[in-house]
Amino acid sequence: MSQVHTSLATIPNRYAFIDSVSKEAALNQSLSLMLVDVVRFSDVTTSLGIHIGDRFLLEIANRIQLLFGKNVLLGRISGDVFGIVFPNESNEHFLRKMFERLVEHFKTPMHYEDTAFIADFNVGVVCSSNSNQEFDLTMFVSSAETALKQAKENKYENYFALSTINKTNTGRSLALKADLKRALANNELELYYQPKVDLNTLKVVGAECLLRWHHPLDGMLFPGPLIEAAESYNMMNELGYWTLEQAFRTLAEFEALRLPLSLSVNISPTQLYDNHLVPTLRTLSQSYSIALSRIELELTEDVALSNSLMVKKQLGQLRDLGVSISVDDFGKGYSNLAYIRDLNLDALKIDKAFVMELEADPINRAIIEATKVIGDAKGCVVVAEGIETIEQLHILREVGVTRGQGYLFSRAVPLSDFIELSQQEIIVGNSPLRVNA
Repeated sequence: MSQVHTSLATIPNRYAFIDSVSKEAALNQSLSLMLVDVVRFSDVTTSLGIHIGDRFLLEIANRIQLLFGKNVLLGRISGDVFGIVFPNESNEHFLRKMFERLVEHFKTPMHYEDTAFIADFNVGVVCSSNSNQEFDLTMFVSSAETALKQAKENKYENYFALSTINKTNTGRSLALKADLKRALANNELELYYQPKVDLNTLKVVGAECLLRWHHPLDGMLFPGPLIEAAESYNMMNELGYWTLEQAFRTLAEFEALRLPLSLSVNISPTQLYDNHLVPTLRTLSQSYSIALSRIELELTEDVALSNSLMVKKQLGQLRDLGVSISVDDFGKGYSNLAYIRDLNLDALKIDKAFVMELEADPINRAIIEATKVIGDAKGCVVVAEGIETIEQLHILREVGVTRGQGYLFSRAVPLSDFIELSQQEIIVGNSPLRVNA
């Protein structure tokens, strides 16, 4: 299994790696997956360039492979995230030791000319046993990604582990599942709306729907724990379809008020692989008498650009119905431009990291300009998110980006506040004139 790679291209990509995970699960009674994210690696590529960054990534990959031995499988999940499969291993204590070994090993710096780079990592782990239950590949990989997300959010330790073994026996897991079921049953969830704005006229043209949770004890919360529970218990579809129905209800209110606005809804990978997605959207459209052209589905870059025949089929059917398809956080990963070329899209949403640092580094403007060229060639709208300053607004206008959202205009707000905002003049800076803001 082990090999020293001479190029990043020889390391299995996300889809080849996940296929290998499935094969290993069929051959082994237990399995563990570790996702390793290189912390702040964008600083390296920004400072030294992509080619030097790739050289460091290749060295990291080879050192990981040699560190953990020939029996593990290595893959590249995204730009600076690697996956490692440990066959016949489901002991979380062992995986923690591997994490500690990884961190200790990479205290030895890597060098390029006079520059030294010491790699640090966020690590998410999932352990599974196939002995008493059917292996669920989607849940297994999703759990690892959830663990990595939690590792990034941890304040004191960049490590988090989940287990699919006897998960429902833990008090924490039971509480999360109960919370999710109660939240759905008792209307504790609510959609907030962040306005999407025409950057030339500052007119509100739509909104992105964002989930909020009215916790009975803790008040208004972001729904991270609920999403964790939904992913863990295969309830993402239930949560996702609830969100879609609320969006249609909102569009019906817009229609009654004669507001010609559209809504964007984030869709999970689980829903995109669900055969009920297209029929459900048809039913909601008929039930609320709302054209499907008023709905935009936002997909993460890795899902939208996957080579899955199922994904391509679903996206084709959705666009045939008139649903708009947007790639969210475009540029955050290593975009496969061949897939971008072949995929029918309606919008590219520039990752906010490039927008928020527009004034700090000219490379961010160059990336946005390149995205605009790609969008124009494909007939896509290019949307900027994370706009916070007048200077960012002016630069985006110069580049020709005409749609955006961010705190400069409004944060996500409840429906009543959004409706009021959409019917008012948006004034930013010192000028009441939209085009001169």
